[in-house]
Amino acid sequence: MLQKFLAMALLTSICLTVQAADDYKLGPDSERHEGVPQGKVEKFSWKSEIFKGTERDCWVYIPSQYDGKHPAALMVFQDGSGYESEKGSWRVPVVCDNLIHKKEMPIAVCIFINPGNDPDKNPPAKPGDPKPELKPGEKPKKKPGASNRSFEYDTLSDQYARFLMEEIIPEVTKRFNVKLTEDPEGRAIGGLSSGAICAFTVAWQRPDSFRKVISSIGSFTNIRGGGAYPDMIRKADKKPIRVALQDGSNDLQNQAGKWFEANTAMAAVFKEKGYDHQFVTGDGGHTPKQGGSILPETLRWIWRDYKPKD
Repeated sequence: MLQKFLAMALLTSICLTVQAADDYKLGPDSERHEGVPQGKVEKFSWKSEIFKGTERDCWVYIPSQYDGKHPAALMVFQDGSGYESEKGSWRVPVVCDNLIHKKEMPIAVCIFINPGNDPDKNPPAKPGDPKPELKPGEKPKKKPGASNRSFEYDTLSDQYARFLMEEIIPEVTKRFNVKLTEDPEGRAIGGLSSGAICAFTVAWQRPDSFRKVISSIGSFTNIRGGGAYPDMIRKADKKPIRVALQDGSNDLQNQAGKWFEANTAMAAVFKEKGYDHQFVTGDGGHTPKQGGSILPETLRWIWRDYKPKD
């Protein structure tokens, strides 16, 4: 009888643990409310010269409070389609509408950027093209070389920063006739997974242009050398960067490393060097659930003392 009770208790414990992992919900700041002005989101496509041969979709959020007279703050998000959607885990336009309305963050234009795709290596299907014949249960195979995501996001160089500074930001200001602050304290960049290490790399390479980083389940692992960051940060002079880190204890573990340990190492070196940072942990896996649930608080924290200089 005792053995049966213990077995049932163990099973219950396991079930509760499984249910608890990644059980994060969006709060009221991620929902639409009557009386809150809504900004507009516009989509455009971009062919890059810096990432030669790639094409990508981008979106721009312009808050209703932007008057065209004063430069707006700026936020950039990698894997943009996931961040601009109002039905996903992030819902950035909704969160920004609510926080700007409550004056809990500055009037900010957001740029959402998808990773590049090389259409010559993987041309999209055209209407009328025959579909590949698949066996029962077989999934279509993704053609190699289509996405430029890992190269753009995981590479520790200034190429993505130049892509933003020389191509995307000038295009946004011209195409949508918006003024964006040139104060690096008024510019934030964020992403999840490889998009998160990309965000940090931009600020690390160009703190004269971006000084605020939002990193969710960041891939600070050895995909393209990202595991070297803690030692690099330790050996370098301190840079004027503010970093919001988030990760879950059940994040990925594979040949590239252990994601939670890597993020913990990043937080440790930030503390050692005196960086302005926070590290929010949970029990989640490699998903955006926790990052999305805390996004309003993350934005309040990242922008907490910002005062426009323009």
